[in-house]
Formats: sequence, C-alpha cells, structure tokens
Amino acid sequence: MPEHIRALLVILALATVVFAFARRPAADLIPLNDFIRRRNLWLGLTVLAFISHSFWLYAALAAIVLTIARRRERNPLALFFILLFLIPSASAEIPGFGLINYLFELSHVRLLALLILLPAFFALHNRAVTLPFGRIWPDKLLALYLVLSALLQLRETTLTDTLRQSLYLFIDVFLPYYVASRTLKQLSDFKDAMLAFALAAMLLALIGTFEYARHWLLYGSLSDALGLRWGMSNYAGRGGSLRASASTGQSIVLGYVISVAIGFYLFLYAGVRSRLQQRLGALLLAAGLFATLSRGPWVGAAAMITVFIATGRNAVKRLILLGLAGVLSLPLLSIIPGGNKLIDLLPY
Repeated sequence: MPEHIRALLVILALATVVFAFARRPAADLIPLNDFIRRRNLWLGLTVLAFISHSFWLYAALAAIVLTIARRRERNPLALFFILLFLIPSASAEIPGFGLINYLFELSHVRLLALLILLPAFFALHNRAVTLPFGRIWPDKLLALYLVLSALLQLRETTLTDTLRQSLYLFIDVFLPYYVASRTLKQLSDFKDAMLAFALAAMLLALIGTFEYARHWLLYGSLSDALGLRWGMSNYAGRGGSLRASASTGQSIVLGYVISVAIGFYLFLYAGVRSRLQQRLGALLLAAGLFATLSRGPWVGAAAMITVFIATGRNAVKRLILLGLAGVLSLPLLSIIPGGNKLIDLLPY
C-alpha cells in the first residue's frame, strides 16, 4: 500500500476522534448543522486530495464541491478557517500558454480564497449596507502597505512578475482582511470563526502528537502524490525526537498556528458547558504545541496565557500560583524519568 494511502487512513482515524470529541462542545457555541456540514466537507476533501493523484484533478473536484457548499454557508470566514490546513500549501504554476512563463501559482490556500472569499467579497461589495473600503484607518493602513509592497517589487523583478506579486497580495492579504472586517459583526459570528480555526488546530494538534510519537510525517508523501514540489515537510529533530509539522510543513509554523488557536480557545472555553471537555480541549492543544518542539511558539503561548490571566478575575492570586507552579516544576523535572530531557528543551 502506498505511503500516502496509509497516511490517509491514519489521518481519517485521528480526525474522527477529534470530530467526535468536538461535537458536543461545538453544539454549545454554533448550530449543530453547521458543525456536521463542515466536518463532512473536511473529511470528503481530505479523501479527494489523497486519492486524486493530481493537484489539478483535486482542484477541479474541490471547486465543484466548494461551489455547492458555499451556497449553504452563512459564515464564509469560518468555512475558510476549517479548511485552511486541510493539505500542505504546495503550489503549482498555471501555464502562460506561450505568452508568458506562467500566469500565477495556485495552492490549496489560494484555491480556498478564490472559491470562498472572492465570491464573499463581491457579495459584500454589492450590498449597500457594507462599509466601503477606505473609510476607516485600518483600511487606509492596509492599502498603504499593499501599494508600498507592490512598488518595492519593481526594484527586485520585472513588471510582469510585479503584477503577479500584486495579485498574490490581493488574494493572500486583502481578501481575508476584507471578508473578516465586513462579515464578523455579531459576537456569534466571531465565536463561529474562532471555533472553526480552533477546531482546525485541534486536528493538527492530534496529528502532530501522532507524528511526534510515531516519528512519521503523515503529510510528507502527499505533495509527491499530487505531483507538486515543495521545499518543506522535511524530517527535523530536536533532542532525539521528531518535530511534528502536520500539514503546515514546518514545526515552527505548526507551533504558531496552535498558539493562535490557544488564544481563541481561551475566549471560547467558557461557552462549553462540560468542564471535562474544556480541559480535554486545552490538553489536546498543549500536547500538539509540545509536539512541535518549537521554543518560539512556546514562549508566545506562555506570554498569551499570562496576559489572559492578568486581565481576568483574581489576577494577582492566579499569577502568583502560576509562577509558583513554574518554579516548583523545575526541581521536580530534574528527578523524574525523562525530566532532564524536557529541561534541555526549554528556551533558556
């Protein structure tokens, strides 16, 4: 059996566990039908990606599926987030048909942006109640950044490539910003989008934990199976252990994705009624973050948790307890089996 097919079976098994665990907590935050539809879409597109054996075939089938799914979706940003890390973001060049070398590079993330965010952009732009772009300072600052970035490209490359890079800025930067800033108006919309990102990160966390434990990068063979070349998703270790990367292709990237998800989870977990499921979700994200063995994301997550505690109730008492737990854990780690190995991984 090919490696990517074996990896698919493992990924589906792990994803089934996460979705089964998340079903009840998700129902506390969003309509259950939205969760079920997005879960089925994630599983279906994952199977398509692994069995298509061609990126262009996958892109064509995904375009049909996403066009149908988009019509039933009330929050396009949440749909974008749940599918964002579905497969590695390796890219393929769209041919220029003899006029130029190639039109532009298409990846899974850009495919999602074109099929989900671009139609949402046109729909929002045509609504009279939508705030026009450029009316608020964040719009103006982003526009200045985009124009400056495009102009700076002229110093480095040709006019044709500058136009291509400008298109990337529009797809990769402008579309997510515009859709997010114009659609997330109600608190329920924010929770929906944050939950979608946190759920996508939980899938990565369990996959990453498996990779760390089994020393096997599950998405490592998918790019070759799709006929793509990607300089990432390489085996890397630290302290004799594999650094997990899942579909992000790099352990540091995975670490920061999970760190952002932890920030979202700190906001969402109070809406989950079951204390056990609250703690299991936090434990899963923590395990995934550890599996990356990436110190920068560890520091970022620690700083974020500290700020969260400092801005909450009983901040001084909880910060003191957190500090004491950190200080007392170091001597304990030095005497338990494997503790010194963990100490060696700390960023100081």
